[in-house]
Amino acid sequence: MSGIVPILAAVVVLITGVFLVMIIAGRSRGGGDTGRAKRAKGRDAILKDANKRLAQNPRDPEALLSLADIYYQEETWDKAYKAYETLIELAGVSAGINEFEVNLRYGISALKLGFLNEAYKGFAMARSIKQDNFEVNYNLGYLEFQKKNYEKAIQLLQQARSQDPEHVPTLRCLGHSFFKIKKHKEAMAFIRKAIDLAPDDKESLYTLAECYYELNQTDQALRIFGHLRPDPMMGANASLFSGTINMNQHQYDKAIQDFEIGLKHSNIKPEIAVELKYRLATAYLKQNELGKALGYLRDIQSELPSYKDVSLLIAKYQELNANKNLQIFLMAPSADFVALCRKLVMGYYQRAKIKISNISVNKSEWADILAEVDTPKWSDVVMFRFIRTQGSIGELIVRDFHSHLKEVKAGKGICITVGNYTEEAKRYTEARLIDLIEKDRLTAMLNSVDAKTSMAPPPPAKKK
Repeated sequence: MSGIVPILAAVVVLITGVFLVMIIAGRSRGGGDTGRAKRAKGRDAILKDANKRLAQNPRDPEALLSLADIYYQEETWDKAYKAYETLIELAGVSAGINEFEVNLRYGISALKLGFLNEAYKGFAMARSIKQDNFEVNYNLGYLEFQKKNYEKAIQLLQQARSQDPEHVPTLRCLGHSFFKIKKHKEAMAFIRKAIDLAPDDKESLYTLAECYYELNQTDQALRIFGHLRPDPMMGANASLFSGTINMNQHQYDKAIQDFEIGLKHSNIKPEIAVELKYRLATAYLKQNELGKALGYLRDIQSELPSYKDVSLLIAKYQELNANKNLQIFLMAPSADFVALCRKLVMGYYQRAKIKISNISVNKSEWADILAEVDTPKWSDVVMFRFIRTQGSIGELIVRDFHSHLKEVKAGKGICITVGNYTEEAKRYTEARLIDLIEKDRLTAMLNSVDAKTSMAPPPPAKKK
């Protein structure tokens, strides 16, 4: 029996201990609720007391500071802004007001409300009091960036960065500021750092690609623009840039794909949409797909009749699209162009035997065809020059043609252009055996030729 008593005593002590712990825990929880209630009651009491004092004196500094502090901590920016606005007026006459803090918080409240001019005034005043504050330097730098004062922005943001080297908005704004003043290497360094810390910043990624492009690192630029093409916000611009780079590299198929992806986006800015259509039409023209190009050019004309050279392009390529031979004459590869010219030579004189003895091509500018012509009335060696240039042909080209006639001992020359001849060129040929044929007559000749008709292969062309 004596052995049981200590055991019972231990059990009683244990139960009592558990009971006490439960009581203490319950009180602790109840104390938390009481604490929150007290805090809420304290906030309400402060607001009540401050408003009561302001009813008697609307410029009571102590009451205004109490209200401003509560509204600022709760991010009730409109009320905080009004309170700090009054406190700034009182700062010079009331010793209890921290002028730096009041101006800083006034600036932040104004910035949150989108009052940029007022925010700038608050931060500028705060900086005149204290120049090494991070919030002041960053926000002033950001506002200078918004005002396009990029040099000032860089100076302030560099100071903010020295106080917080990992602050992403500071790095971002620095990078974009350097980009705006065309210091692309410096811009890249800061933008890369910002992207490392915030990879979802698509606008900075786009700007990084622009930096690569400006520094002639087009492969890196294309990779980024290609990555951004599907993005709902940056996709249309990225597609336009990517397509332009591919166009400059004569990668017309890739450029067409870029521009088409860009046009698939919704909510494109009108100026971006019209430029995408214009460059897509240009790419199709480079591929000799005139019908598709004209479709986009007409779309642009219906929206913006005076956009760039759209009207001229439509007038030019509408005719080409309707005249396959004219299209070949102006735009086809050299082999197709020469084949068409040979066909024109063979049909130039009726009831004549014509033997082509030589063909030479001067780059893509013109082709010279030498032919032996035998008609019932005369026989001679005739040189034909077919000029692909659409503008005015001057005296120099005609003189060159005349010199060539002498070299090959041709008795007559026929100079044919899709454009026209200047008065000097016409005067030069007046006393010489050279006929000048302009666009109207060439068009009639082209209309009478079936370019699709098969013919014997021409002699190899000699390139000058």
